[in-house]
Amino acid sequence: MPIALLALAVGAFGIGTTEFVMMGVLPQTAATFGVDIPTAGHLISAYALGVVVGAPLLTAVAVRLPRKTMLLAMMALFTAGNLLFAVAPNQEFGVVFRFLAGLPHGAFFGAGAVVASSLVKPGDRAKAVSLMFLGLTLANVVGVPLGTLLGQQVGWRATFAVVAVIGLVAVLAIAKLVPHQGRPESPSLRGELGAFRRPQVWLALAIVTFGLGGVFACLSYVTPMMTDVAGYDPQAVTLLLALAGVGMTIGNLLGGRLADKALMPSLYVALLALAAVLAVFTVTAHNKVGAAITIFLVGVAGFMIGPMMQTRVMVKAGGAPSMVSAAVQSAFNVANSIGAYLGGLVIAGGLGLVSPNWVGAGLAIVGLTIAVVSGSLDRREEAARTPAMAEA
Repeated sequence: MPIALLALAVGAFGIGTTEFVMMGVLPQTAATFGVDIPTAGHLISAYALGVVVGAPLLTAVAVRLPRKTMLLAMMALFTAGNLLFAVAPNQEFGVVFRFLAGLPHGAFFGAGAVVASSLVKPGDRAKAVSLMFLGLTLANVVGVPLGTLLGQQVGWRATFAVVAVIGLVAVLAIAKLVPHQGRPESPSLRGELGAFRRPQVWLALAIVTFGLGGVFACLSYVTPMMTDVAGYDPQAVTLLLALAGVGMTIGNLLGGRLADKALMPSLYVALLALAAVLAVFTVTAHNKVGAAITIFLVGVAGFMIGPMMQTRVMVKAGGAPSMVSAAVQSAFNVANSIGAYLGGLVIAGGLGLVSPNWVGAGLAIVGLTIAVVSGSLDRREEAARTPAMAEA
């Protein structure tokens, strides 16, 4: 695999760390800014909003830029946003700077996925994309736990200063290791937006939204599940989340390899496995060993889906992959919001702390249903092309 993928993975590691470490240092940040925890939670929402807004907006603005230039610009903006947040004087500025840091998230992954797939032969594209996303999953194993520990021992400002340094390292690595890409062929905003007229693109984004929504319905409430249901001490939750992160890393790499061999059949298996694991979690959550094993498997099954869908959406976009590739990150964050909302809804309705797993299983089944519809459209299109080619 090209060494340029390492540079992309470093950027993904920084992005993954800053997105999720905020949850770990939220109490310290709230104390510094003199606000309560729910108010400090706006710092998490601001980042997510930045991702959703920035993915299409910045991709549209930079559609004529060479993709290497796009990557450098996005990582520079990411670095600046985190550095500014590290010195934010109050909650209001903090929200603005977190929004700023989130803006380049989707555009970076969108351009990065296109660049990663262009560096290898066609049969290795999903594997290359998964290696870039390896940085994102490793952030959950290494970056978030260490960032949380640093925030607790030294202060949350130090955590985000280190994230800014990671961003700077990514800028230097991309500048040195990623080859010049040239301008995209026939670049135009109209062409990029035209990809959204394809039903298969929307079906792919829907699979991401519902399939990964199932993952987040579970993970959003995994802490009370592990402490109040499984019986773990709160101090053990960090290790359990790291275990889930190891599962995500394995799932990401496995998903990339399976997608290059048989994308749609592998996607069906991943979504069905996710639904089954989440359903089983409603039982195993009551046992420490069973809960730990299951949370690992949730990570594996859930994050197999990511490289599969990133690859599929680029294929279905035809010659205009940048905008739809970035849109996958918006769909990912919508999945996060939907999963967390519906999971909270069933808990509030008195159905118990394990009930979000049933919601997650249901969302995964919805994602599987959409995937089956998408696959059937593929077969119809192929059947329609075969007679036409025979006549020609």
